[in-house]
Amino acid sequence: MKESIDELLRRIGALQEEIEDEYRKKREEFEQKRAELAGELLRQQRRSKIGLFRFLLRTRLLVILTAPIIYAGWIPFLLMDLFVTLYQHTCFPIYRIPKVKRSDYIVFDREDLPYLNLIEKFNCFYCAYGNGVAAYTREIAARTEQYWCPIKHARRIKAAHERYPKFFDYGDAEAFRQGLGRLRKQYGEEDER
Repeated sequence: MKESIDELLRRIGALQEEIEDEYRKKREEFEQKRAELAGELLRQQRRSKIGLFRFLLRTRLLVILTAPIIYAGWIPFLLMDLFVTLYQHTCFPIYRIPKVKRSDYIVFDREDLPYLNLIEKFNCFYCAYGNGVAAYTREIAARTEQYWCPIKHARRIKAAHERYPKFFDYGDAEAFRQGLGRLRKQYGEEDER
């Protein structure tokens, strides 16, 4: 059974690489097309922009009234960002865990889209930051778990991080004791950057 799981994980990894290649090709095609049609595309995108006043008129009142609650989330996101950054810079070198590159997870690239108004750009910034911090935090936590407790749960968990399949089966004390040192060193080449 372990071999079939390993084979499935290998195939999943290969498929993920294939997906990344397809995304890269699509981005390259888009960039080429964008370069060819830059002027026309820019005019079309600007025509799609909804002005602030019209945007606010079209927005439901409850959406406007709940906005301060949503935007207050930047405080816990900022605190989490600061904490996990300090945490990994302090602890990861001690345990020889490769650091997580923050810029791989927190990406701001939507502000140049000409079809977004100021509020939409701010919303994109906010969501990019919140989801980026969550992904960054998750990877730091996953590396920490891989070091300290790489044991699968007895129950199936929803949306496990990508390191989880390499963890030891629940209750397999022998594999845990024999393999812990090895697994603590297996973060992958991409993590060594």
